[in-house]
Amino acid sequence: QEHLVESGGGSVQVGGSLRLSCGRTWSMYCLGWFRQAPGKEREWVALFETDLSRNYTASVKGRFTISQDSAKNILYLEMNNLKPEDTAQYYCAADVNGGSAYGCDFNVWGQGTQVIVSS
Repeated sequence: QEHLVESGGGSVQVGGSLRLSCGRTWSMYCLGWFRQAPGKEREWVALFETDLSRNYTASVKGRFTISQDSAKNILYLEMNNLKPEDTAQYYCAADVNGGSAYGCDFNVWGQGTQVIVSS
């Protein structure tokens, strides 16, 4: 059964950077990062779509970059200029089938890694 493991979380000050990693992936398509802050619903952060296009939620555009190393089967999230509102548990997720004509179904999830941004 497929599973994902995240790493790279930690505590940083405002304006700092972190790089999250997630492995091992099995497809280049339909990979994503999500986050959940205390008391809030889980939200998507950055995605690789079925056509390998990258999408970012508005609040992280220009600061976060999703990438992958297909040779190592690792998904990354580079996070720069971090803000207190980025504090959350971050999860990577994937579509076990790598997507379909209907899009991505994120049905495999990691356990998450904590990111804390303090001022």
